[in-house]
Amino acid sequence: MTLDNIAEEINVAKNIAILTHESPDGDAIGTSLAMFLALKQIGKEVDIIIPEVPKAYRFLPGVDEIKTEADKSNYDLVISLDCADLKRLSDNSQIFEEAKRTINIDHHGSNKMFADFNYVDPASPACAQILIVVLNFLNIKITKEIGSCLLTGIITDTGGFQYSGVNAETFEFTAWLLNRGVNVSEVYRKVFQIKTMPHFELRKLVIDRLEFLENNKIAFTYITEEDELKVGAENGDHEGLVEIGRDIEGVEVSILLHETEKGFKVSLRSNDYVNVSDVCLMFGGGGHPRAAGCLLQYPLEQAKQKIINEVKNYL
Repeated sequence: MTLDNIAEEINVAKNIAILTHESPDGDAIGTSLAMFLALKQIGKEVDIIIPEVPKAYRFLPGVDEIKTEADKSNYDLVISLDCADLKRLSDNSQIFEEAKRTINIDHHGSNKMFADFNYVDPASPACAQILIVVLNFLNIKITKEIGSCLLTGIITDTGGFQYSGVNAETFEFTAWLLNRGVNVSEVYRKVFQIKTMPHFELRKLVIDRLEFLENNKIAFTYITEEDELKVGAENGDHEGLVEIGRDIEGVEVSILLHETEKGFKVSLRSNDYVNVSDVCLMFGGGGHPRAAGCLLQYPLEQAKQKIINEVKNYL
């Protein structure tokens, strides 16, 4: 699809819903809020529906207007942001399917192109970077509030500009947002430096449980629902824990199993050559070459062996 299609669909829609993937990260929350604020700016009736917002992102403009569930259906237009697969919309997938028209804006190479109109750029390190282009095309004024949301998406999905997908445009856009009054250092501090006490306690557990396999090329660890209950963890308090293993010298792939009601969510990170998106595709998941995830509905030991054995095939 073209940006003209996006503009046309937004222009004719009377009521719009914004959705993103389950267990939303900073890019998901940031792009959703940026789109919400942009559409409100041009006078659209718009709902933003995200069941759970991690504490780390509750400082963002517009967050108080997020709805945990839809109070109606059959929207004229539903826009999905930062989501590669309809099933990752989870409970909101029905809202998407019942909409008269749908748009999918994303940057995952594994995107299933599940909308009526799909605008996907796998070369972009963050969905927020794509959205800047979209909003500029729509002649939306990028305010400090919208810019702060966009910057949150860029910072989180690039690991603070350290991941390999970062390109020249990433820094150009960041400088552009800085010139519009966005406080880059403040957003960075709130997203990366301030940690909750439950996150700190989970971090200690993750480090204590780290195992190194295949000549230290694989780092494995896990957290359970019981762990999170004991430390009083909220949604999002486990974010970033998978990077602990990845950042150790000699490790190529870091694995974190995070127990949920649905099973163990797997987070994979790699450093140089293993495409972890390919690994996760084997289990119905996906993501990016250096950061991906999937769901394993097995007990801990079985889930552990299945993901480790698959990762071994790529070393």
